[in-house]
Amino acid sequence: MLSDFWYIIRMQLKNNFGIKLLSVVIPAYKQERTIVRDIKRTAATLDTLGLKYEIIVVVDGLEDNTFTKASLLKSSKIKILGYKKNEGKGQAIRYGMLHANGDVIGFMDAGMDINPTGMIMLLNHMIWYNADIIVGSKMHHVSKVDYPLYRTIMSWGYRLFTRILFGFKIRDTQVGLKFFKRKVVRDVLPRLVVKRYAFDIEILAVAYAHNYKRIYEAPVEINFKKNGITSWGIPKVVYLMIWDTIAVFYRLRILHFYQSKKKQKSAINRGLFFSLTR
Repeated sequence: MLSDFWYIIRMQLKNNFGIKLLSVVIPAYKQERTIVRDIKRTAATLDTLGLKYEIIVVVDGLEDNTFTKASLLKSSKIKILGYKKNEGKGQAIRYGMLHANGDVIGFMDAGMDINPTGMIMLLNHMIWYNADIIVGSKMHHVSKVDYPLYRTIMSWGYRLFTRILFGFKIRDTQVGLKFFKRKVVRDVLPRLVVKRYAFDIEILAVAYAHNYKRIYEAPVEINFKKNGITSWGIPKVVYLMIWDTIAVFYRLRILHFYQSKKKQKSAINRGLFFSLTR
């Protein structure tokens, strides 16, 4: 029965979306302890689909052995990229998407707080809704989430904040698991400027502003792990997150920056750094 389920999804992805290749970007910063496991679990999940895929790992700053350990995995389906200086998760995802060849392009955070089998659920929902963008959501009624209270409160507050600013119908914008049709990435990626904390909200807001409004949520399974942010560092992260988000709103609603081609620099000119490949 399970094999029949995967077969149906595979056929729907090929027939409904014309998917010849699926791309998954994994941004990684100081993940030397878990990166090999993360890549293997992601590949094992994608193997069940029977689709051609590529995993693009972007090491966001060569500050430990993440790049070296990831490079030990030899596979034509896995690309390991990186650059010397830490630039932020948003920049790492943009960099990976710039190198992606898939008809559907997604990203998933390293560290595996998120169960990678959630990718199957997102792709299934993408078919069901004929979505431009499908996002993992902690608020979906069948999501399984093990989250500490302070993270729950922070997440709730940020959801309310972004809903007031941008009017999104989706309830959760911040889960690090999302998939996009290639045409969305092609049109939206060159317009983005956020490198760090508000990348998720920027890509969704800009896509929505350019009439990619079929944005839907899908369930995820999250088992929160400590990510290295100390308690004293949380207020700083919250402040920077809010600042980045307000900046996105200002560029979108006041400056109309994202709509003006004259004000945009190409993603290539702005985003390509010295890269390392195997």
